[in-house]
Amino acid sequence: MNLRRLILSLYLLFILGLGVAAGVYFLEARAEYDRLRRIEADNQRRVEEAKAKLKLQEKILGRMKNDPAYVEEVIRRKLGYAKPDEFIFRFEN
Repeated sequence: MNLRRLILSLYLLFILGLGVAAGVYFLEARAEYDRLRRIEADNQRRVEEAKAKLKLQEKILGRMKNDPAYVEEVIRRKLGYAKPDEFIFRFEN
């Protein structure tokens, strides 16, 4: 009878050990899954920002192709060009 109890106890201990190991494995897998979801959300946010920036750049490019007044404005603002009868005043902030 004692041998039977010993074998039964060993089986229960083995099953309990398997359960604990499976629980630990599940918790580690869940933590990895949560980490990957956060990375995915961050990457999705970055993609949306890049799409918005691309849309803005496409709009600017369209204006550069079709709007000579806009091109002149950009050249004057970024390069500091002026017409022969104009003066440019620059102030330090």
